[in-house]
Order: sequence, then C-alpha cells, then structure tokens
Amino acid sequence: EPVAVALAGAGAAALVDLRVPPCRAALVRQLDRLIGDPQVELVGHDLKEVLRLASRGPRVACRLFDLMLASYLLRNSSHGHPFEELAVERLGVQPRSLREAGFDKGQEPPVGDERLRALAAERIDLAARLLPGLRDELGQGTPGRVYRDIEAPLLPVLVAMEETGIRLDVPFLAAMSAQMGSELESLEREIFELAGERFNVQSPQQLGVILFEKLGLPVLRRTKKTKSWSTDAETLEELARRGHALPERLLRHREVAKLKSTYVDALPALVAADGRIHTRFQQAVAATGRISSVNPNLQNIPIRTEQGQQIRRAFRADDGHLLIAADYSQIELRLLAHIAGEPAMIEAFRRGEDIHRSTAAAVLGVDPDLVTADQRRAAKTINFGLIYGMSAFGLAAQLGIAQKEAERFIQTYFARYGGVQEYMRSTLEQAASQGYVETLWGRLRYLPEIRSPNRAVRDNAQRMAINARIQGSAADLLKRAMITLAARLEREHPAARLLLTVHDELVLEAPAAEAEAVGAAAKAEMEGAAELAVPLVAEVGIGATWFDAKA
Repeated sequence: EPVAVALAGAGAAALVDLRVPPCRAALVRQLDRLIGDPQVELVGHDLKEVLRLASRGPRVACRLFDLMLASYLLRNSSHGHPFEELAVERLGVQPRSLREAGFDKGQEPPVGDERLRALAAERIDLAARLLPGLRDELGQGTPGRVYRDIEAPLLPVLVAMEETGIRLDVPFLAAMSAQMGSELESLEREIFELAGERFNVQSPQQLGVILFEKLGLPVLRRTKKTKSWSTDAETLEELARRGHALPERLLRHREVAKLKSTYVDALPALVAADGRIHTRFQQAVAATGRISSVNPNLQNIPIRTEQGQQIRRAFRADDGHLLIAADYSQIELRLLAHIAGEPAMIEAFRRGEDIHRSTAAAVLGVDPDLVTADQRRAAKTINFGLIYGMSAFGLAAQLGIAQKEAERFIQTYFARYGGVQEYMRSTLEQAASQGYVETLWGRLRYLPEIRSPNRAVRDNAQRMAINARIQGSAADLLKRAMITLAARLEREHPAARLLLTVHDELVLEAPAAEAEAVGAAAKAEMEGAAELAVPLVAEVGIGATWFDAKA
C-alpha cells in the first residue's frame, strides 16, 4: 500500500503522508474534488494507485495522463515501465532509490523523515520533466488515440473492479485441499509400488534413477545444462503414451500437487477482511495489450481439467446475488476473418456455422455432417495453431501425424482460406519494413527482433507479428466493451458490478432479480463493441458460483 503521495501544481508542492489519518482524509477530499473537475488534468505515474485513494469510485470527470501507460503504448516490448527506468532512459537521470529513502526489508521511513521528503520532491520534478516528451511523442500517431479512447477511460473501471473484489468460499477450498491431500497420498503409494521402493517424487535426479536405471525405460532427451536424464512433463507424457504406468501416475501427482499448492492452499491466504479476493489488474505488462492480473494471477486458474475447473466453484456471489460470466465466442478467429478479409471464413461465421467443423470438412474433404469429434479437434488445432505461427513440424507433433501429412493439411487450409495466407504475408512484410504491426484500433506492437540476423530470433518475432494484430485487436475490443458496459451498469443497474476480466471473459455480480437483465446488457455491449465483417458473439451464463455461470 502507498505510504505517501507527492502533489504539485500552480507553483506549489506538498507531500501527504498517508499514515497520518487527518492527512489521508484531507488528501481524499482533495482528490475527490480534482477527479470530479473536467477542467483538471491529473498527471502521474501509475495513476490507478492514486485513483484508488479517492472515494469516488468509477466516476472520473478529470483528464488523466499516466506516464506509465504512455510509455507502455510507445514501447510495449519493455516490461512494467517503472518510474526509475523512465527517468534513466528519457532524462538520463538516476533517481534516488526507495532504499535510499528508508524503505528496506519491510521497513519504512518514519513520518516526517527528510529522506522521504527528498524522494518526493525529486519524483515530482522528474515527472514534470517527463511529461512534455511523452505527451508529444504519444500525440504523433495512433498510440495517442488508443490512450485517449481505451487505456485512460479504462483506468477507473479497473480501480472499481479491484476495490470490489470477488467473494471466496474458504471452507470449500479447505475441503478440496483435504480431498487432494488424500489423493496425493494414494498416488504416492501407487508410485512407490510401481517403482519398487520409496523415493522423493519431487527430485528429478532420484526419479531419473528409478525410470532409466532401475526400470530401464528409454531415455528420450537430456537436460541442456547438466546433460542428465530429462524428467520434464513432455518426456513423461511421451513415456505414458508408450504404455508405461509409472510416468502416467507421476504426471497425475504433479498435476494435483500444483493445483493444491498454487491455488487451493494459496488462495485463502489472499482473502481480505471483507471475505473477498482483490486481485490487481495490470495494464502495462502484456505487449499484446491484454490485461494481466497478480495476487492472484486469475489468468492462470486452470480450466482444461475437471479438477482445475472445480476451483472456480470457490468464487461465489454474495447472498441474494448471482454471478454472470460473459465470454466472447471464437473472438480471435472472427477477428482473423475480418482483418484478413477471408470470404469463405466470413461467410461461415455469418451463417452461424461451427468454424472448426467447416475447416475440418474443407481440409479433410468430408461432408460437414460427417466430421468426427477427433477431426473437429484437429481442425481446431490448425485454426488456432496457424494464428500462433505453428509450423508443419509443430502441427504434426500436436496431432500425432507425419510431418508430410501436416504439410498437406496446411496447404489445403490455405487453398480454402487464401485470404489468411495473404494476411500472414502482408503482416510480415509490414513488420519487416516498419518494425511494428498495428491492431484494428491503432495499438502498435513493436518488433525490433524482426530484423535480427539470428534466424531463431527472427522466426520468433515473425510468429509474434502474425499473432499480435489478432490478439491485440481482441484485447482492444474487450477493453472497449468494459468501458461501455461499466457506464451502462452505472446508469441502469447501479447495484451490479464488474468483478473480473480473464482472457476474453468478463465476470459480473448482480442482485438475483437483475441478473438476467445485467447478462443481457453485458451481451449487448460486448457484441456491439465494434462493427466487423462477421458478427460478434458473446455467450452468457448465470450462476451462484463462477463454475455454475460457466457451465
């Protein structure tokens, strides 16, 4: 939490120590006044942390210029954009460190400490010196429009979401932890029986001895650093596919142990006094424009396994309320169809076809009604794999087929969807000539590595270029929907609240009597966030828990 806030304007500056209650109260009153004044421009670094101190919630009338977000839009290949880095890179000044001001190993400088005053004075001065250059550079191109139309209006929306949080059912997770603990004990008994002895299942060295010396399983790969046996997930999965029981049990043990330690046991420790988890959303981290989150990282809550999905049951609505989950359907493929102008794909989406089934029929040469589940799954891998720059070698590995067959699949795919191949060609051409690619709304993804003489580095940048326009446009689209939806809820359903954003999904909470109407509002705002050549589709679910709302 912030210890102090430095303010400056109209020839005066002040340091407000938030640990002094009257000072904090005075700052809140002043912030409320400033935030509510459309004639005011609030300038700072990471303004979300400043807005959090106010009491006004999402109603921000003043203009916001966030130095961190401006730097992010101008140089999104960097990470985090901390104030110190901006000062060094743009001004050639190495500012005082927090340690020099008395922040060290959990310690804070005392109230009135001269070191804190010096730090605040320097930072206010440096912020004022950073402003003109960042403002001018941002205003020269499309990043300025992205800032004004998307990132700045999103700031108060994210503040409100963080402050609201989401209720966590701690007893449910405690019961789940006990059940998983029992399963781990049972798995260890099976593992030791198959191995013929007890050993530390967390030790790669001991595991390697068991698998490759004692049991004589084939050594598939070795670690790069020590050249010892590899016991990573890929190796164990391949051994399990070959019918070996011990690797299969070890994989299950790892899966359960990770779920238990990372989520089931860790989430309760993050619950605040109000019984809710208040994650922090990050706007200036993902180069694609996606929002990420920390404490906890909700993006990584697993959904591919049944047990992983059960964790979502712990996220509950308040009594008398329901959760609403609204998720864009196949948004990246819809954006691909639009940006590429691919007529066959556009027509399939307009007719409401299952795009993976349509692709399977085209690539495999079968009637759409006769496409099997496995064939559809293969087509899904192709559709998404090509967006992410997957090669024939990678596709062959994913589908478990020969590389020649994978090459034929890709050739047939591009014969069917020629516009996609042209999109990939033109995107790589733009990236190579300009050093960046651009989303539908003008966000630039800088790719200096696209000109690298190192082929591996260059190939990776090319994959990022192909994906960045799609994923970045999806990020912009969701942010636009969040901004308009937050405003609509404030007008029509003030008791409803946006809680989370995870990938292409929004989670809301509303009084039970309003849940259907709020779900309809979310669907309308998400589907109306842009006019594309294909329809946007948002799927909405309602339930007492996040799991139920997604079911």
